[in-house]
Amino acid sequence: MTAPSFGVSCSGHPPDAQFAIARMAEARGFDSIWCGDHLAFHNPIYESLTLLASYASITKRIKLGSAVYLLALRSPAVAAKVTSTLDVLCGGRLIFGVGVGGENPKEFELAGVPHRERGARVTEGIDVVRTLWRDTPATFKGRFTSFENVSIDPKPVQKPGPPIWIGGRSDAALARAGRQGDGWVSYVIHADRYRQSVDKIHAAAEAAGRSLDGFAMAHLTFITVGRDGDRARRQWIERISKRYAQDFTPLADRYGVFGTPDQCLERLDGFRSAGCSYFILSPSCPPEEEREQLEMMAAEILPRCP
Repeated sequence: MTAPSFGVSCSGHPPDAQFAIARMAEARGFDSIWCGDHLAFHNPIYESLTLLASYASITKRIKLGSAVYLLALRSPAVAAKVTSTLDVLCGGRLIFGVGVGGENPKEFELAGVPHRERGARVTEGIDVVRTLWRDTPATFKGRFTSFENVSIDPKPVQKPGPPIWIGGRSDAALARAGRQGDGWVSYVIHADRYRQSVDKIHAAAEAAGRSLDGFAMAHLTFITVGRDGDRARRQWIERISKRYAQDFTPLADRYGVFGTPDQCLERLDGFRSAGCSYFILSPSCPPEEEREQLEMMAAEILPRCP
């Protein structure tokens, strides 16, 4: 197996602490820093592209990613403009992860978007964004968006645009990844299902006549590393239960990555064998311990995944 890449995804901290984590992630050798996205959520959360823009001037190497941006909640033309600007500001380091969402119907109501249309809007929205990134002038005629002879400038630094990674676990999301994506991001999934999902993505790509050369297979990995495996397990359950507003105790041993460094590496190896090449590590612990967790991962996880 080739060496995987490692990103970081953390909670929302006060600005000084948030910026310090971004600088530390770059200094400690992580490949990317990521954030989630919601308009309205049961936990406080920053607007994702604004947060990523705040990292642009305080980092130089590390890639900036959304995991994942809920494209259906926004005008794809506005999303294309913001992401184009962001890619310029960060010097071509953006990874634009997009997804459908839907677990919180209230935010679709807030955005004035019918919940039932979310999948179709994302599928079309990806094409709209790519058209506006690429073409001058651009023309598009779709179900939700139509325009003729318009241009969004400046264009992204990356040509023809930043990579678009598709998030999700459903068959529709996997098919979308195979047909349209430059990568895929899973979450709350076990290694066996990951392997099955990779096969479905390849099948969808083949049916669409696409090559997956350079395609990124990623996993948003909720992880708790500690010397005390039982304490790590308790912290993982507490944090993920709060994140998703449900009790994850019965699901922890199936979906969790927690324990000593050796135990965590064993779980990660299972995903690597299933086809994962990119781990977005999300420390699942009290927010005040996240930096310590990341330091431990940098010291004891990254060097041991050759």
